[in-house]
Amino acid sequence: MMKFVTWNVNSIRQRLDHVLDYLAREQPDVLALQEIKCATEIFPADAFRAAGYDSIVVGQKSYNGVAILTRLPHEVTHTALPGWETDPPQARYVEIRAGGLVFGNLYLPNGNSGGSAGYDSKLAFMEALALHAHAMLAAGQDFVLLGDYNVCPTDEDCAPGALAPDDALVRPASRAAFRRLLWLGLTDALRALHPVGRFYTFWDYQAAAWQRDSGLRIDHALLSPRVAERLLTALPARDERGKAQPSDHVPLAVTVADAAG
Repeated sequence: MMKFVTWNVNSIRQRLDHVLDYLAREQPDVLALQEIKCATEIFPADAFRAAGYDSIVVGQKSYNGVAILTRLPHEVTHTALPGWETDPPQARYVEIRAGGLVFGNLYLPNGNSGGSAGYDSKLAFMEALALHAHAMLAAGQDFVLLGDYNVCPTDEDCAPGALAPDDALVRPASRAAFRRLLWLGLTDALRALHPVGRFYTFWDYQAAAWQRDSGLRIDHALLSPRVAERLLTALPARDERGKAQPSDHVPLAVTVADAAG
């Protein structure tokens, strides 16, 4: 069995103890982190190495930033999403090959800042992601695209009243771009096993969102077809949000059976 997890930690330096505790308890093979909010050279790789994990980091001072922690032998395949560029560059994608799979870790733009250009950048990222997924499917590659998508795919993925109808996370074009990934043949791991029900991965720090359970499901793991056939479990670790000084996101953990043969 293989276990992989996605978690927007909202500052790795502030959440280091939480992440180390999670690794010790849950022992994932791969942990994809988003919004690490630090330059690559100050990422606490030594602390994770001591815990048995290598760090593959694409950092950026104060904003964005992604990293993959793994205890598996691996090779880095991409440090940016092919076909998506900004000026200045934004650290929003890193990809490795490990355990017979490609793991793409993404932090998709929110789309609510920067006016129409900011939203266009969100859609451009999703377009590039779909093209990259299509290329991997055409090449017969088994892969997982996991991270903070900043999209609530359906109304059930957003607590009533949590977002305005014109919020970028629920706008029709955002949802259509997410559906395009599914129509390529990818599987939303959580919804494959739990097709109905409210499973949130994010609760805002404002307006007592956690206390009111006014959450969003915006962190996802999309699996290519042969990986989806091996899917065993997929659930958010809700209890992490109730800890002292938590991230506003919780881990989404997925397990798959070992490949046959």
